[in-house]
Amino acid sequence: MKIYQNKLPIKSWAEADRPREKLLLKGQKSLSDAELIAILLASGNREESALDLSKRLLNSVNNNLDSLGKITFSDLNEFKGIGKVKAICIMAALELGRRRTLSNVSIKPKISASKDVYQLMAPELKDLGHEEFWVLYLNRANLVVKKVSISKGGVSGTTVDAKIIFKHALELLASSMILCHNHPSSNLNPSQADISVTKKLKSAAAALDMEVLDHLIIAGDSYFSFSDEGII
Repeated sequence: MKIYQNKLPIKSWAEADRPREKLLLKGQKSLSDAELIAILLASGNREESALDLSKRLLNSVNNNLDSLGKITFSDLNEFKGIGKVKAICIMAALELGRRRTLSNVSIKPKISASKDVYQLMAPELKDLGHEEFWVLYLNRANLVVKKVSISKGGVSGTTVDAKIIFKHALELLASSMILCHNHPSSNLNPSQADISVTKKLKSAAAALDMEVLDHLIIAGDSYFSFSDEGII
């Protein structure tokens, strides 16, 4: 019979050391990542406190919040002490953080370089486990009129329908566009299909007096720019 080691519950800690009370006394910025997650968990299990469980969860992703943002519901359920309700709370908090990042983007950001495109699109694409294809539609001042999700696919690809892309372009009276998609495999190199669809869309855009300025492949914290590499 396994004998569990008795651990001092959080309620028995000094008030200034309890995550919730510490937040009220010193503010949320005073809390560590593990303490913030412990508040979401609310409780641990027979063997560990909510804080210990939080530390174990963070350790599983090398204490990297970006990696934690990619964790799935199934991954969370593998942790003893994290059931359905706690997993949902964690995923909801991570999604709120992602949406806050997106909401900080101005209504019409200006695109001056490929890094501007990456900063705008990374929150949408960098953490996905499947491919998505997006288009940024710009006016003559290179201000983003709208960013549009064109398609969602599987791990290795997604369908790109030129008719849908140019339908949006005409409706928005866009002067130019920037293509974006992600590689869940983290491989930054464009495939032959990526190169082919870029040439096809660039040619079609020219016939409508529009321009395809760039095509970004986003893979985690890195990206590949067709424009920067001189292949568009």
